[in-house]
Amino acid sequence: MKDPLPLNPQALDLDEPAGGLSSYPPSDLWDDWTEYDATQWPKKVEKHYSLIPTICFNCEAGCGLLAYVDKKTNRIQKFEGNPTHPGSRGRNCAKGPATINQVTDPERILYPLRRAGKRGEGKWERVTWDEVLDDLGARIRKALQDERKNEIMYHVGRPGHELIYNQRVLHAWGIDGHNSHTNVCSAGARTGYAFWHGFDRPSPDHANARFILLLSSHLEAGHYFNPHAQRIIDGKMAGAKVCVIDTRLSNTATKADYWLSTWPGSESAVLLTMCNILLQENLFDREFVRQWVNWEDYLRNEHSTSPQTFEAFLETLKHTYAQYTPEFAAKESGADPRVIVEVAREIARAGSAMSAHVWRNAAAGNLGGWQVARALEFLSVLVGAVGTPGGTSPSASNKYIPTPPMMPPPPNAWNELMWAREYPLAFFEMSFLLPHFLKEGRGKLAMYFSRVYNPVWTNPDGLSWIEALTDESKVERHACLSPTWSETAWYADYVLPMGHASERHDLMSQETHSARWIGFRQPVLRLALEKQGRKFNSTYEAHREVGLGEVWEEDEFWLELSWRVDPDGSLGIRRYFESPYRPGEKLRIEEYYRWIFENSVPGLPQAAAAEGLTPLDYMRKYGAFLIENNIYESHKKALKPEELQNSTVDPVTHVVKKNGAPIGVQIEGKSVTGFPTPSRKLEFFSKTLKDWGWPEHSIPGYIKSHVHRDNIDVAKGEMLLLPTFRLPTLIHTRSGNAKWLYEISHKNPIWMHHEDGDRLGVVTSDLVRVQTAIGYFVDKVWVTESIRPGVIACSHHLGRWRLKEDSGGERWSTALVDLKQTEPGKWMMRQLHGIQPFASDDPDSSRIHWEDAGVHQNLTFPVQPDPISGQHCWHQKVTVAKARAEDRYGDVFVDTNLAHEEYQRWLQMTRSAPGPGKLRRPLWMIRVYRPAPEAFYFPG
Repeated sequence: MKDPLPLNPQALDLDEPAGGLSSYPPSDLWDDWTEYDATQWPKKVEKHYSLIPTICFNCEAGCGLLAYVDKKTNRIQKFEGNPTHPGSRGRNCAKGPATINQVTDPERILYPLRRAGKRGEGKWERVTWDEVLDDLGARIRKALQDERKNEIMYHVGRPGHELIYNQRVLHAWGIDGHNSHTNVCSAGARTGYAFWHGFDRPSPDHANARFILLLSSHLEAGHYFNPHAQRIIDGKMAGAKVCVIDTRLSNTATKADYWLSTWPGSESAVLLTMCNILLQENLFDREFVRQWVNWEDYLRNEHSTSPQTFEAFLETLKHTYAQYTPEFAAKESGADPRVIVEVAREIARAGSAMSAHVWRNAAAGNLGGWQVARALEFLSVLVGAVGTPGGTSPSASNKYIPTPPMMPPPPNAWNELMWAREYPLAFFEMSFLLPHFLKEGRGKLAMYFSRVYNPVWTNPDGLSWIEALTDESKVERHACLSPTWSETAWYADYVLPMGHASERHDLMSQETHSARWIGFRQPVLRLALEKQGRKFNSTYEAHREVGLGEVWEEDEFWLELSWRVDPDGSLGIRRYFESPYRPGEKLRIEEYYRWIFENSVPGLPQAAAAEGLTPLDYMRKYGAFLIENNIYESHKKALKPEELQNSTVDPVTHVVKKNGAPIGVQIEGKSVTGFPTPSRKLEFFSKTLKDWGWPEHSIPGYIKSHVHRDNIDVAKGEMLLLPTFRLPTLIHTRSGNAKWLYEISHKNPIWMHHEDGDRLGVVTSDLVRVQTAIGYFVDKVWVTESIRPGVIACSHHLGRWRLKEDSGGERWSTALVDLKQTEPGKWMMRQLHGIQPFASDDPDSSRIHWEDAGVHQNLTFPVQPDPISGQHCWHQKVTVAKARAEDRYGDVFVDTNLAHEEYQRWLQMTRSAPGPGKLRRPLWMIRVYRPAPEAFYFPG
């Protein structure tokens, strides 16, 4: 067969480049990179670019980007991957290059706005930043002076600079004011992992694995999915087998060696059955279990009359898990028992090179979902695949958080509007319950910040959020920090434009593989101008220079606001925002990062010096730094002699303590770091769970979900709704201004098996009404073999809306809706029209060819907090029927009175603090923005 001609025949006349082709521009040419202008073809018109590295902000992975800044116009031409970034290695998914859509979005907010009417009325006026900062600063100062510290709250969705910067801010203010989205995201899995090894995230070494076990579609849309996807493919190309446990036939499942389509919530039963097979067939790593599992604690506490030997533990273990037979797992899950057995034996063959991961999906969907992560980690522990090449490490082994200058001490403060006493073991703040806490009179907010967070749209029960945010007696002042309109921003008092990914500084480090790296997000247009000799005191000034209105970067916003809160230094706040190089003067943002790179990143000063650069200039040039590679078995790290000086060893537990605090554990007579758990080992048995009122769940187990088969009455039309899956091209609430992404993905139909379609008499594109406990929504059906009978699925990434024709939401992605409260607590939403072409400075806006914006299902979900992890349990028991004559596509009805009743029903499942010693929460457990130790105790 003849070689095909190139698409452009003139390419035949081109000379082969000297040295061959390169994948990326060499870094030594980044200051002046030349390309031909594609719009001038066939003329060879050169364009000169300054290539400036930054970090993508369109998911949590923190992949590297290179911004191509036109040196003539000072405009960004495009974004491509940064080949020097250790996590993403120059490769990006669709979301990275789409950053250019966000930067050039004709509807982005460029100036600070203040509401000019009632909240939600949609009337706004432009104000100055000085007006904003003076108002907010005065309100915060007054609340601090009045000892109303718990009335200040910062609510963030996707952390960026929060890695270290914002903790400094809130701790300097002396408040426990950080609220997050994590309990609607990943708290379930985090809890399960933390009860094993103290860290709340897994770090799988997929590239070196022989067997890869994935719960959900990690290859296409999971946590850190681009860096993980690369390494899953690396592992598969090297011969690894892949098993996907996912109710849906995801794209990842289609490429797997094994696909187990389980009934949602049954995953723990399947995983524990695999554990039982390893135990009964003696396919586990005896020595690893003997050395590193806290089996002695388990026997002392639960089987004190039995022989206190490892052999006795193994017999107890085998007896305890004998109930998890393949037949039991098949009955619970619907999976083929023969495949379950085969996968278990494949895991045994892989041994310590079995990588595994669960993040949301099963752990976030179900009551007791945290036990899915416990069961999955149990598999890893049994085969000794913890911290090994090809195994799964605790996250801290592969993540680096540098120490900043002038870190304030943690405050003696505890905010029960976030860390409620009913949920003492909740892994993150009970953020999605805030409207209900406010409704019950547990407190109020003098100052509420929302940032990269859209609770009205993202959270369950969004109409309860609207009721809270429009009540000025509950939320006195709301500032939404956002470069774009959102459903939540519409109900704010201020909408304050903050920079996109390429318009601000911050640091990123994620556990993408078995290494530690740090990435540097930076405002590329400011850097481009400074390379030309311009100097700016702030990024805001540079943005104004290049026509970006008055867009701030958040680091500088918080710095300036803190000076306004404490202008004379009398509150003791201002000192933490003064320069470490110019005493008494205001900190400049480049000084902050200069100090970190000079003093707090191992190896960076030396690497910079080798190239004749300062550490800051090195990070400006490359945008990332690999601190350490090939990190394994961190728990075996020997304690240093100076660490052991004046230490003691508990003769029973072998825990090494210094000044009363555990610092390690003795294993075979050697003092090593171990894990940050009470036993310093992997905790099969959690005395914490027992002591805090949950003895029945102190070891890995199976908790029947709230959507267990037994709770679904098919005769009444009941089904299970799985609403948690992502689309790989969208980014929750942040992709609304990315036209390329919405052109690809803009509808979220109901996945339905053909058996259920036949039963209901519906075919693809028919409308169905999906009734939840508090309301209903109307959506189209996609009939498919790719879902289990009895289960429907709908992606949570779509259904954006706005209330006015030309404002309040990105017109690339939102439907215009009518939203009315027909009676107290009863809300009805109807779409007036879908996405339509519109006139703007971007000619593409007139070329929009898609109409569908999807359906906002989350509004109809009641809050369903797991009583242990605090995770919202996303899966819904629903009734599905053909749409009624009066129903229209996209209709949503919600009764917030019923929503509050559901909140109270789930609240009854909790077992409240105080715990042992009048503690609010176990001292050893991770707590984000950790306050002072004394704050952990109830007064009195």
